[in-house]
This record gives sequence, structure tokens and C-alpha cells, in this order.
Amino acid sequence: MIWFDFGGVLSPPLAELYASYERKTGITPEQLVGAMRTVAEGMGLPTLAPVELGVVSEAEWGRGLARALGAAHPGIDLSRARLETFGEQWFAGVTANPLMVAALRCAREHGLGVGILSNNVVEWEPYWRSIVEPAGEVDFLVDSCKVGVRKPDPEIFRLAARAAGLAPEQCVLVDDLAGNCAAAAAEGWRTVHFRDDRQALRDLGRCTGLAAFERLAPRTAA
Repeated sequence: MIWFDFGGVLSPPLAELYASYERKTGITPEQLVGAMRTVAEGMGLPTLAPVELGVVSEAEWGRGLARALGAAHPGIDLSRARLETFGEQWFAGVTANPLMVAALRCAREHGLGVGILSNNVVEWEPYWRSIVEPAGEVDFLVDSCKVGVRKPDPEIFRLAARAAGLAPEQCVLVDDLAGNCAAAAAEGWRTVHFRDDRQALRDLGRCTGLAAFERLAPRTAA
């Protein structure tokens, strides 16, 4: 069974999402990440854990971001940012990564189980689900905000394998974060560290023995 990450795999790369958000709001990636860290550190948690674990609501988190941004950058213009409904603005105009959507569909068509294993936020579900809708149905969804544990915590990989009724070695994780891949591998999973579409499709083909993945890869110019 292949478990796909959402952010940075089925979605565009995170750098593109941050750049898009800056165009919408004027808030730079550095400013935004700094504010996220400030809010999380105040709770003793990793950067996005407060919302990815459902510790606070999106609205509470957004108000915390506004305070952190104002304190770190006096006079910053937040007039274009809708921080209390962050997800709606963050995902506006975002479309899925077509090659990873094709990979998910290819896996399903060739009889492999498919799932989404994601650190995500309760209030963001309508937006990210609409983005991945072209991929069709998945067999399992394991979402951090619903199960109360997030990658790279080993428990989320144990939980996902149990939910699918599979041994760890029957699970493959496709994720853009090396730390998540390392944590999954430590639990006995096979992993594909997504760095770009061509590499990920090639590695998926090698990992599963399914040549159809490699045939999806874009051809290089002659």
C-alpha cells in the first residue's frame, strides 16, 4: 500500500505555497514561519503542531499569528491577510500536483492500496480535499488532527499500518520531508523521499516493482 503525503507531494511544493501566500498577503515566508514558531514555542510544541494536533482552533491560531507578526515586525501591514481563516486563503487558487495525482491513480489501477497520511488541520479539510479530488477515492485517510498524533511521531505509522491491516514492510510512504521518511523507515516501512516528480516516480517504480510509475515521468529534452 502506498501512503501519499498531501502538503508538498499531492499539493505543489511548500516553497511554491509560501510564495503564493506572500503574493496574496505581502507576508514573506520568513515572517510567516517565524510567527508560526513563536506561537508553537509558547505551547512547547513544534512549528505547526498546535493546529495539526487540534490543540487550538484555526481562529485562535490565526490570532496568535497576528500578535506574533505584530510583535516581531512593528508596523507590518496585515490588511490583506485573513489569518483567522488561514486555510481558505492559503489554499485559494492551489491545484494538485498532476503527476503525483497520476501516480496515485496508477497505483490504484494496478491493484495497490492507496492512502493519504498527512499532518493537517481540521478546518482546512474542505480546501485540501477539493484540491486532491482529481485523484479519486483513497482506501484510507490518516489525518494528524483527527488521530491526535503527527509525523514524524512513530505512533502515526503504527496506527496507519494497523488501520490498513498491513505489516510495516507492506507500507510505502511518499513524503517530501526527510525526517518523516526516516521515522517511517525506522518502523519498517519502505519510503520514497519526494524531491521532484521524476525522481519520486523512478523511486516508486523501484520500490514497488511497478514500471508503470516510471512511464509517467516527464521526458528530458534531447
